Amino acid sequence: MTYWLCITNRDNWEVIKKKNIWGVPKRHKNTIAKVKPGDKLVIYVKQERKDKQILEPKIVGIFEVMSEPYQDSTKIFKSPPHLNETYPLRVKIKAIKLGEVEFKPLIPKLNFITNKRKWSGHLMGKAMRELPEEDYKLIESLL
Repeated sequence: MTYWLCITNRDNWEVIKKKNIWGVPKRHKNTIAKVKPGDKLVIYVKQERKDKQILEPKIVGIFEVMSEPYQDSTKIFKSPPHLNETYPLRVKIKAIKLGEVEFKPLIPKLNFITNKRKWSGHLMGKAMRELPEEDYKLIESLL
């Protein structure tokens, strides 16, 4: 079993919860190809700005993968207008644990983040990345 940190925004988090689907753009096909039924997805909502307010990054849930990756271009996810992505590479998922854990206080405790000061570099440009089991267990215990 593999543990994955899945990076999304608040709009698509709502879609993930309602539809029990995780999707990524085509450029991440090599990553999602490694995802197997039984794997665990930890959903990370990135920092966003709403009006003048900064919404801090957080972990919002853990899901189990229920299907092999498949392709579906139905427009259910929101994409930045300039990208116009449908996130067509998808897996069906089932919620295991939902909750909210602020991400920044976790940074010193997470093994996959080796550069604690420039931590966002470990997430930039990725849709998902593998998590060590000990990081997964820490997050799961806090949710």
